[in-house]
Amino acid sequence: MMNKLSVNHLLGIKYLTKADINLIFETADHFKEVINRPIKKVPSLRDITIANLFFENSTRTKLSFEIAEKRLSADILNFSSSSSSVTKGETLIDTVNNILSMKVDMVVMRHPNPGAADFLSKHVDAKIINAGDGAHEHPTQALLDSFSIREKYDDLKGKNVVIVGDIIHSRVALSNIFCLKKLGANVRVCGPLTLIPKHIASLGVEVMTNLKDALNWCDVAMMLRIQLERQNMKFFPSLREYSMQYGLDKQLLDSLDKEITVMHPGPINRGVEITSDVADSKQSIILEQVQNGVAIRMAVLYLLAGKIE
Repeated sequence: MMNKLSVNHLLGIKYLTKADINLIFETADHFKEVINRPIKKVPSLRDITIANLFFENSTRTKLSFEIAEKRLSADILNFSSSSSSVTKGETLIDTVNNILSMKVDMVVMRHPNPGAADFLSKHVDAKIINAGDGAHEHPTQALLDSFSIREKYDDLKGKNVVIVGDIIHSRVALSNIFCLKKLGANVRVCGPLTLIPKHIASLGVEVMTNLKDALNWCDVAMMLRIQLERQNMKFFPSLREYSMQYGLDKQLLDSLDKEITVMHPGPINRGVEITSDVADSKQSIILEQVQNGVAIRMAVLYLLAGKIE
């Protein structure tokens, strides 16, 4: 078994090999056992300092990374800034150089500009983990989503996964498409055509506009949040109308020909893309996704720390 990643940073799923992804999953299996023990800490990263740089609001991803870092006994620096103060590359480098002068080994960064993590990796001497760059990629979310599907079905090869909703603004959708396809799953997207990127077919993904047809095709439905904060124009008439056409409720779930698995990367707009009775149903693995997020992030931190000279 390969025990090293082929990359020095986690910038996006598109840079990972299938072997990289499987190594992360096997390492996460081990850490999942650790976080279910009475004593949840291991000293693996005791001499490593990690800076969490969040230039965009985040609750779940930031907390998940912090818990993962604490479970690995790393030293942590937290830095958050309003995105308005960091619009130029130079300011980003200045900020990071100030933090690196404190001898930081790894940086976990969320930034509103696509490519920010990639830019940083070329200019600073630290391992970079992309915790979301604009509407581009969110690699650890895609890894935890695929890991959660693998846990449910043992293997992703041949599984049918539909991603429903606001595809055009979603870094989660893009990373998931890359990850699921590398692991052999069949991927389709579903939503109003105004929310689906024009060139998505070039990624080997089929587009569906009828939600019930999409749900009857799939084994797993990944429901995405409508990202109103990224929408600078009207993409559909109203949330109510969107919900009527593309929202998943219990009645629709129970009317399907088979039992499917429901996922959501969060945060959930309950009553818009998914109702509470679906989110809390036995077909939902949303809480498993949250728990798996810590194990996946521990695995990524641990494997990249192994590459620190």
